[in-house]
Amino acid sequence: MTTERYTLTDPRIMGAVHELELLITECYPQATFEVSEGDDPDGIYLAATIDLDDATPVLDAVRERLLQYQVDEQLPVFVVPLRPIERVLSQLEPGHRRFTLMDVGLHPAAS
Repeated sequence: MTTERYTLTDPRIMGAVHELELLITECYPQATFEVSEGDDPDGIYLAATIDLDDATPVLDAVRERLLQYQVDEQLPVFVVPLRPIERVLSQLEPGHRRFTLMDVGLHPAAS
């Protein structure tokens, strides 16, 4: 991709974002979207919130077109599938935890 700076007002970017939203919505009509500028790497990020256990199918739905935008058209557009916050929080409740802070090498602050 180029070092040219793209913004949310760029018509090529917004056309790409719109097409990616349509591709995702065809498979997941319940999807909601948020578009933002990001810097790791620089580009436009399409966050797609969908209530799924695994995000892989979401990326599969757009992978080919996304790569065309990124490689062929040099547009810095990225798709980030997310789960609804309610689902994430429910997995943090007792009985749903898959790991503890100690499991990942974090230690609670000493009192």
